[in-house]
Amino acid sequence: MTRPRPLAAALAAGLLVLAACSGESTSTDAPTSTAGAPTTAAASSTDAPTTVPGTDAATTSPVTDAPTTTLPAGPVYPLTGLPVTDPTIAARPAMVVKIDNNKNARPQSGLNEADIVFEEIVEVQTRFAAVFHSQGSDPVGPIRSGRTQDVDLLGSLNRPLFVWSGGNPAVTDIIEASDLVELSALKSRVWNGGGFYRSSDRDAPHNEYAQTSMLWTLAPEGAGPPPQQFQYLSSGQAAVGSPSNGCSGEMDGLSVDWRYDPASGLYLRNSAGVPHNDTQSGQVSTNNVIVMEVTYRPSQVDSRSPEAQTIGSGTVMVFTGGVMIHGTWSRADRLSPITLTDDAGNPILLTPGRTFVELARSGTFSAV
Repeated sequence: MTRPRPLAAALAAGLLVLAACSGESTSTDAPTSTAGAPTTAAASSTDAPTTVPGTDAATTSPVTDAPTTTLPAGPVYPLTGLPVTDPTIAARPAMVVKIDNNKNARPQSGLNEADIVFEEIVEVQTRFAAVFHSQGSDPVGPIRSGRTQDVDLLGSLNRPLFVWSGGNPAVTDIIEASDLVELSALKSRVWNGGGFYRSSDRDAPHNEYAQTSMLWTLAPEGAGPPPQQFQYLSSGQAAVGSPSNGCSGEMDGLSVDWRYDPASGLYLRNSAGVPHNDTQSGQVSTNNVIVMEVTYRPSQVDSRSPEAQTIGSGTVMVFTGGVMIHGTWSRADRLSPITLTDDAGNPILLTPGRTFVELARSGTFSAV
């Protein structure tokens, strides 16, 4: 497969300018050994800082401009749209960590440090694919196994590092045959080199952690940065949409609620009716929430495992800056980023910052 070299080259050129100017019961994890309101910074961050389609409420609500965002001109991190503060960080590859979301795994570590988080349905629960690039998290976890759906979902990130606890032989074969840079905790080189350990404050398999600062040292020579995944508002530009306090929905039995906090400009997450916290940084939060309606089919290697279909198109709701924008997501192939357009066919622009993507079944989320 070809790598998106032109985008990486464009980012590298921009960086030179900047430098000149400045609950499963079966565990597949490795052997054992012996986490309120959002804060402005994570203590252990390691790097630079409604009914879904076409409801009456969505179509008749007044159009509102969200608060504006002012950003300096110059190179930006591709997964957040925020200004680059360290060209070395901007040039490194993306890293995806599969994070457990079983009730026994909460609170997790690192969700508020990821640039993009995908929440995907697995067997009777959800799991996170947390994408790190502009920031890292020491520790990060709990780390669990991957799924076949990850291969298509993550293909647009330019061969990202894929950090997971390991998996059954059939899933492992598919992931190892893909262009993801597979870093399984079952391999001693990864376990030792990535700073893996088992925490003593919770039971296996919900206690496996690693350190992104060490995991990045395992990147292969020549690994490049990800291309931009979404389009962002420019300096002084406001999002335009229907006023909304956020969204709520069900992910195969798990209730998920995102509520907009005007004071911080962030969406705050509740899971199963209570605040969903991160061990290091308080309540899980994000600048943007994208609810993508997708079809789930049985995995080709495990009929018990649902597989999100992220190539094609479907309905989307985007929540940013206190407004909701209804439209369509589309994607031509696994190497292409997801395209978001509103109902008039215009690109949907996100607030620069972190983004949470809900891979939801049709009709399971509503704006509130």
